[in-house]
Amino acid sequence: MIFESYAVLASFLGTSVEFIEALTIILAVGTIRGWKSSLSGAAAAIIILTILVAGIGTSLVQIVHIFWVQLLVGLFMLLFGIRWLRKAILRYSGLKAIHDEAESYQSELERQKKAGNVGKGIDSFGFMTSLSITFLEGMEAIFIVITLGTSSTKSGLMQNTIIGALAAVVVVLLAGLLLRQPLIKIPENTMKFIVGVMLTSFGAFWVGEAFEVQWPQSDLSIVYLSASLLVFSWLTVRYIKSKLKQAKGGKQNESTINAMGVNR
Repeated sequence: MIFESYAVLASFLGTSVEFIEALTIILAVGTIRGWKSSLSGAAAAIIILTILVAGIGTSLVQIVHIFWVQLLVGLFMLLFGIRWLRKAILRYSGLKAIHDEAESYQSELERQKKAGNVGKGIDSFGFMTSLSITFLEGMEAIFIVITLGTSSTKSGLMQNTIIGALAAVVVVLLAGLLLRQPLIKIPENTMKFIVGVMLTSFGAFWVGEAFEVQWPQSDLSIVYLSASLLVFSWLTVRYIKSKLKQAKGGKQNESTINAMGVNR
């Protein structure tokens, strides 16, 4: 039960993060190029992505031996999770700028305005913009869904992760269309941090499963891995912040000394 809930939650959160970014572009396209063009492009991409998940995911479970599924899925998820977690740590420690959806929205508005007059019916530029961004962001969501869904032979897991992903798409798109503005109040960077921790922990667990590691308390070990990684990440952020503060203080002291003309 813990395993299934963890997988569905990771699928929901991971897909939500990806589609929050896609939503920003979809809203900008709809505002400038028309909602028919914007929503048609996004809908076309979602249909393509759903077919890919259903087709590829089911085939992998049926064709590939469970050892290779667990090993490859674990490795890919581990690498993918570490990439997300690394970005989150850099952002929260101050080494990388926090992603700003409002800024992205304004930039896309300007780009859409510069694209020329809006075409009659479905505007091709707006349609392709929405389709491409939804497809590109959705590909990362597909990776999460397929790896989570194929990481076990437990019946219904793939269907559950797909349902979690589709629920995320519906929630994000409905919220965006009702508000008609980017979801800037949703803590997207925090969500990425959480998903990074979850995917990294999940990946480590399945690499261990492939090599028949005897995890204490079986599936519950995923929770322990996640908690340990979260604490480690938090300590890493605190450590980097303290080093940056010391470095900044050192530069300020050096500037003061130079201004006073004092020889060291």
